[in-house]
Parts: sequence; C-alpha cells; structure tokens
Amino acid sequence: MYTRREFGMIMGAAMPLAALLRRPVESDYKGVRLGAITYSFNDMPNVAGQDHVDNVIQDCQAAGVGLIELMNNHVEPVSDYQMQQAAARAARMAAAAANPGGAAAGGRGAGAAGGAGGRGGRGVMNPDALKARDELREWRLLTPTSHFQDIKKKFDDAGIVVYAYCVNGMGDDFTPQEIDKCFEQAQALGAATISTSTTLDVAQKLVTFVEKHQYPIAFHGHANITDPNQFATPESFAKAMAMSKYFKINLDIGHFTGANFDAVTFLQANHQNITHMHVKDGTHNNGPIMPDGQGDTPIKAVMQLLQKEKYPIPAIAEFEYKMPEGSSSPKEVARMVQYMKDCLV
Repeated sequence: MYTRREFGMIMGAAMPLAALLRRPVESDYKGVRLGAITYSFNDMPNVAGQDHVDNVIQDCQAAGVGLIELMNNHVEPVSDYQMQQAAARAARMAAAAANPGGAAAGGRGAGAAGGAGGRGGRGVMNPDALKARDELREWRLLTPTSHFQDIKKKFDDAGIVVYAYCVNGMGDDFTPQEIDKCFEQAQALGAATISTSTTLDVAQKLVTFVEKHQYPIAFHGHANITDPNQFATPESFAKAMAMSKYFKINLDIGHFTGANFDAVTFLQANHQNITHMHVKDGTHNNGPIMPDGQGDTPIKAVMQLLQKEKYPIPAIAEFEYKMPEGSSSPKEVARMVQYMKDCLV
C-alpha cells in the first residue's frame, strides 16, 4: 500500500518504482525528506588509490540513511599525499585527546582523506600537494562519465539517492575543462544540484558555467561575517542569487545560527531558492557545534516549518561535533536523523 505522496511520485515518474521500493523510510518521514552529507562519515578508512564509495554505502546502511549529499572526494581515488595528511590529522587529534585543554584539532574532512582541489582554500601548497593536485585534475579530465554512471548504479542498488554532489572550492583553482567535468559528473550521479563552499568572487566566475549547463549550484555558508567575500550573511546569499537564476542556497542552519542570524525567518523568506539544508546544532557567536538539542540552533522550529509548509527541501544531517567515546560516525548520524524525526509532529 502506497501513501498518496508515493503514488504521485510513481505516476509522475519522479524515480523508478524499484528505487522507490528500495528507499529506506528515513528518507521521507512525515512529509519531510531526511538524509546526511557523506562528510559526516569522517572515520572511514583510507586506502591509497581507492575511493570511498563502498565505505559510504556501508555507513549509510548502518545509519539508516537513504538520501545523501555526496562529497566529491569520496568518489575520487585517495592519493599518497592525502594518506600522509590524514595520518598527520589523526596524530593531532590523538594529541588533543591526550591534552583536552589544548587547541582543537582536526576539522572538515579529518579522517576522510580531504585534499587539494575540492576541499576548500589551499593556501600555499608544497611540492607534494601540487603534485597531488595535478594528478587529481588529470584523473577528473580522463575519467569517463560512465565511471560515475556505474557509481550511481551502486547507490541505486543499495537504495540510496544521491541528492546533491558537493565539490568544495569549485572554481578556485579549477580549469574550465575541470569545471565542465564536475557538471558532467553530477548529472551522471543523478544529483539534483551541485553544492560548494566557496566565495562570492569565485561564484562570479561560475556564472558562465551554470548558464552553459543550465544546472544549479547551491552555495554553502559558514559563520565568517567579517569577510564580505564569504557566504555567511543573508546579503551574501542575495548577491549570488542576483548573479544567475541557477545559483541556489545550501543553508547550513548550524553555521547560520553561529553567525547570529535567524534560520526560521531566512527559510520563510528564501525557501524557493534553498535546495537543501545542513542540520546541526551550532551556538551563537560562532561557538562550537554541539550534539543536537544542546546548542542554540532552532532545529525543531525549522523541521516543523518544513513539515507545515511542505517545503520540498531535504534536511541533511551533518555530523561535526566531537565524537563521543566508543561511538562511530554512523551511530551519530543515526542519532541526528532520529532527533530530526522526533522534532516532527
């Protein structure tokens, strides 16, 4: 027996019937689509020369997640340089654990083999990093679209929908051919949008490409309100929206709260331009990310607004708080998804 919503999806050919039957119930709960960004699975093992696709599927299944925002570095081969970087991050995290009063370690991508060209700002790159960056660019340019179609089939067979394809830093040091490849990859994966953390300057460079491909890019914000070039304020998102109708918003309500803005009001005013949301519990004044329910982010109000207004905006869990002792990223993602479910009426 299907719900009215599922029947409409079948009749509208929104997705194959087989995929609908495989999709875990957590991806559509009480009228709200729930999922996770694969960055959340930051304790996956790294193997040089291999991607993380099988690990992502395994972690999604363990967490009960059927809809994802897929990190680009999780479908790209891990380089020797990334292995070195991951080992260095692990050492810093171990040192921080041994000295809780010291500076925080890790950061976005720790343990998930982040690297040059797609993980944010590069700064000054050493020769090893430059070599890894050139090798990654070559891999992107030479890898056929069929490779990403095969990855999509893997996710389809596991009942997992790739909703967004996250290419952080897109356009920063990417060649035009490399940017075109990212659009081709996203479409081959079946993603509804590309997402990226970048700057307004880079967004301006991407206008030609979104207009050419007629395919959206959703900009992810952080809490840096002192740099007008960063995506953080309502004004920064408005500037990007004015550049192209294909520019959209990946609203991170944790960071938006950290920047001392009201996610509920922003969602009400801008829902038509928001492709998806990152849900985590940030604290005011750019404070730490906390386990859900312990910070300042109005998660419950946001979730109930999605439900009440029937906004077709997936709520994507992003696990960024400190890993509890004895836990794992799939366990924490499952807890975050359950928290979102508990917020719905």
